[in-house]
Amino acid sequence: METGSADRDGPDRSGKPSTGASEERPVDLPLENPRRPEAKVERLFVDRWSPRAFHEEPLSETQIATLFEAARWAPSCYNDQPWFFIYARTPEDRRRFVGLLTPGNQEWAQRAPLLCFLLARRHFAHNNKPNRHCTFDAGAAWASLAFQARFLGLYAHGMAGFDRERAYDVLGVPDADYDILAAIAVGRRAPADTLPPAIAKNERPNRRKAPAEVAREGGFSSA
Repeated sequence: METGSADRDGPDRSGKPSTGASEERPVDLPLENPRRPEAKVERLFVDRWSPRAFHEEPLSETQIATLFEAARWAPSCYNDQPWFFIYARTPEDRRRFVGLLTPGNQEWAQRAPLLCFLLARRHFAHNNKPNRHCTFDAGAAWASLAFQARFLGLYAHGMAGFDRERAYDVLGVPDADYDILAAIAVGRRAPADTLPPAIAKNERPNRRKAPAEVAREGGFSSA
């Protein structure tokens, strides 16, 4: 059963789509999406996925500011907001960032107009005690950015494949204070045929586990 309770842009009180930015949303490429929600959810959640084909067209100042503004409002333990994004948009910075990725990710991420690394501060700001929730909270900030990207007609692709040790050195991140969690590519989606064939063959939204595999009432065991 395919359902959706609103337009993918999310209508505001006037009934018009709200993108969170003043710029007109670009037209998205046609996509055959095999995902079928089993309960009524906003279409945004089904539309969000992680393509590898990106247009090199630069993002505007407004788009970039809107992405990080969305991440800024993510929830966090004690309102500590432990996330921090380091981003690259100039050709020089993007080359530095791409050089930190694994070869497989370099192959496609080099075309993304915005590259980021997501960090989590290891200790609470108010008492300097270890914050075991910092990665949970940083994940909420990443999700906020990824969903805001879709409101703007963009896509965000998170990556685990990068050289963490080199990233600390190249980005100047103090290891004792921050955990470098992920790399992120953001941009407009390009046709799959712009990718090498081995990557292009998998350029489509993937499916999800059944509802019973992700939530269960009462306890961990089904017995």
